[in-house]
Amino acid sequence: MNTGKQLAGLLLLTTALTFPAAVHAQVSQPADEADSQVEDQVDPEEEAFEDPEISIPGGSIIVTGRRNRDVTRSSTQVISVLSQEEIARTGEGDIAGALGRTTGLAVVGNGNVFVRGLGDRYSLALLNGLPLPSPQPLSRVVPLDIFPTNIVASSLVQKSYSANFPGEFGGGVINLTTRAVPDESFLDISVGISGDTETTFSNGLDYYGSDYDWSGFDDGTRDVPPALQEFFNSGRRIGDLSPEEQGAIVKQLGNPNLVLLQKIGDVRPNFSGGITAGTAFDVGADGRLGIVATASLSNKLRTKVITSQNPFTSDLQLDRDSRNFVTDNRILANAMLGVGIEIGEHQFRWTNLFIRDTLKQSGLGFGELLLDEDSLVTQNIGWYERQLIDTQLVSELEFGDLSVDLRAGYAQTQREAPYEYEFVYVRTNQDNQETGDIFINVLDRQRGSASVAFSKLKEDLLYGGIDLSYPLTDWLTATVGYAYTDTNRDSERREFLIDGDNIPPGVGALRPDLLLGDAVIDFYGIGLTEPTQTDPAFAADLEIQAGYAKVNIVPAFGVSLDLGVRYEDASQSVGTVSRFENPFVSLATTALDNDYFLPGATFTWEATDSLQFRASASKTIARPQFRELIFQPYTDPENQRQYIGNPALIDSELFNAEVRAEYYFGRGNRVSAAGFYKEIDNPIEPYVSIGADTSFTTRFANAPTAELFGGEFEFQVTKPLFGWGAGGWLETKQIILATNYTYTQSELKVAAGDTTQIFTAGVGSIEGDATLFFNDGDPLTGQSDHLVNVQFGIEDQDKLQQLTFLLSYASERVTRRGTAGLPDIVEDPGLTFDVVTRQELNFFSVPLELKAEARNIFGRGNFEFQRVGENRIEINSYDVGTSFSLGLTAKF
Repeated sequence: MNTGKQLAGLLLLTTALTFPAAVHAQVSQPADEADSQVEDQVDPEEEAFEDPEISIPGGSIIVTGRRNRDVTRSSTQVISVLSQEEIARTGEGDIAGALGRTTGLAVVGNGNVFVRGLGDRYSLALLNGLPLPSPQPLSRVVPLDIFPTNIVASSLVQKSYSANFPGEFGGGVINLTTRAVPDESFLDISVGISGDTETTFSNGLDYYGSDYDWSGFDDGTRDVPPALQEFFNSGRRIGDLSPEEQGAIVKQLGNPNLVLLQKIGDVRPNFSGGITAGTAFDVGADGRLGIVATASLSNKLRTKVITSQNPFTSDLQLDRDSRNFVTDNRILANAMLGVGIEIGEHQFRWTNLFIRDTLKQSGLGFGELLLDEDSLVTQNIGWYERQLIDTQLVSELEFGDLSVDLRAGYAQTQREAPYEYEFVYVRTNQDNQETGDIFINVLDRQRGSASVAFSKLKEDLLYGGIDLSYPLTDWLTATVGYAYTDTNRDSERREFLIDGDNIPPGVGALRPDLLLGDAVIDFYGIGLTEPTQTDPAFAADLEIQAGYAKVNIVPAFGVSLDLGVRYEDASQSVGTVSRFENPFVSLATTALDNDYFLPGATFTWEATDSLQFRASASKTIARPQFRELIFQPYTDPENQRQYIGNPALIDSELFNAEVRAEYYFGRGNRVSAAGFYKEIDNPIEPYVSIGADTSFTTRFANAPTAELFGGEFEFQVTKPLFGWGAGGWLETKQIILATNYTYTQSELKVAAGDTTQIFTAGVGSIEGDATLFFNDGDPLTGQSDHLVNVQFGIEDQDKLQQLTFLLSYASERVTRRGTAGLPDIVEDPGLTFDVVTRQELNFFSVPLELKAEARNIFGRGNFEFQRVGENRIEINSYDVGTSFSLGLTAKF
């Protein structure tokens, strides 16, 4: 990035200051009346605290000590809470970005939030205390970047396990609480524009698609064509079809609107718009009804020039060197309707959520096969629809001292990827060949190839739970609960290779839409082969029944013990679904039936009014994800990695321990330090296998054991400038400094004689030598040794005016294990620097909020590589550039 572009980003440092909007909050339940006289003597600064709205299993966050302290301090567990105010200060448009500023959390890829460097399989995401399925085949939880911040009342991160949460608790749990009953009516209308230095007003790629692509919805153009649908319905295999029948299918696959790639000059800026409204009114004598609704649409373009290389020796001598030009058009539409009712001490919440995340991808790559001296041009076209529909009912009831929580929910996610094309053209560079200097594709998979895939996934999740809490004495509160979860997934992928028969090189030089023209298909007898016919479809199910009991003991003022145990009985299965009249016998099945007792305890001691200590220990589990179990190939369009599952995976079991010291000084000011330790039996690790063409496929296996330990440090202070001798416009300002640092060390424990289960097509599960897949002492995948976040801002206390500087750093982390003597694949996130400003304006008596952002001002790129000594090859590396955005919100 040139100096002028860097200076343009730095100009935002002097544009404006911003102040966060008001936040709707609910005061937490008092701890117990015995402490009321002590609570009345709270520092006046602390009395101003209002706890953010939080809805989790087992009722509200249990607090001890002074009730007016912030919930992070008063909770009996190790938690971090972001209120609407704190989320707004980050300036992030989605909740994943805001969570990335929290101690020990890192955002990897598009919205995958890792806790303490552990992968998403060790993180748990809930919405209003209920689980959510993921539309991403490779994720156990929903990518959190699809949740806009304006629908979230609070975000809670709990790092110590308590029995009221599900047992799949590795690094921590993230609970999002949606807005319910607003304090007053409001209407916000927002628009935004953005761009980045690598994409906006530069060259890009696109294909026409359909008329409604801009909205993220297809108009029917991408429906399965009639001839192919008839074949799917017949139960026949592709080899059973006559050449004429195959040709009829191929003719319907060559729609130029879906195949013809085009260059775009001066790519347009991104745009977004949204509307959020809420109101509340009295119902009856002591009731209040609230309604919150929101809808938004964003359309973003991003171009990447990706360097991708493949080795053929363990010292990383190159076999393939590629540059892939990819333009992603991501369209995100979301809507939420929330209805909340407060009747006396009872609260009811009905939340309905719709999210549709669509990726339209256009790619053109140029590569060199260094050993064969061939050159390749690869065209990739994709359309990926991800959709979530969720409805939830939550009742939080108070009958005197008895608290009853009822939760029920149904969610469905879908993912469809029709017409996933790949065309490969080859130039031999041989002088003795007539067409040696021309890129051709004769569809023989030697000098050119073409393929198209149709995939779809549907997952249904049903949840129900009840929690009862009752204070048995003034120092002992008991909570019991039951939860039922049933998750079903259907996944199907049908891929077809387009086969030619003696196509002359001159015809092979035609562009893809002409190569699949009717005349060429008929004359050269172009047909189809289906490589996925062995296991084209899978069905998976996970049923969990759980019960728990926990007590909160307060033997003396300032001392508490939260002690509980959870029992979970789970059945997890994966099996093939036949799509043919004469199915093959498949060995790719999984049947796991396990039950666990999962204890958890947290001890808190308030040594002084300002200093407290915590210690916690627990046992938890991590189950394999459906995608890790299903023996079906899948390419992730976000990073172009190909994956395939392992039906022989088993559950991981974890032991967790932590000690922590927290010191509070004044309102919102704190410093804390912690040390933590985890031991994981049978951790699931991704590794790469190498194909005959030196391409990588990511697979999964259980390592024997792993250990993880580390420490966290957090410091946050808010200081008004009044009284520091600052006058004039600084008199009403305050500065905010928040910083956190996490150090983590992890290592796999692998010894001679250790084994792991590997699945091989046609053979089934076999016992393999673990040392062939894992090295003793290697770090866990996804774990950075160092995570740093620094946030410094100045804001006005009387009006909406704020300027915030945000710095984040993450050290190198392994993304996939290397095998066959190859080193691990490593990602280096590095240092990023952002600036966010927000300013209150007024236009004809209409309050406006103006927000400007500059992200990644230093232009940090994306680096994923392998390294041996001085040799390094790039696996998925590209320039990211600096992004700018400007948003305007009108408030009525």
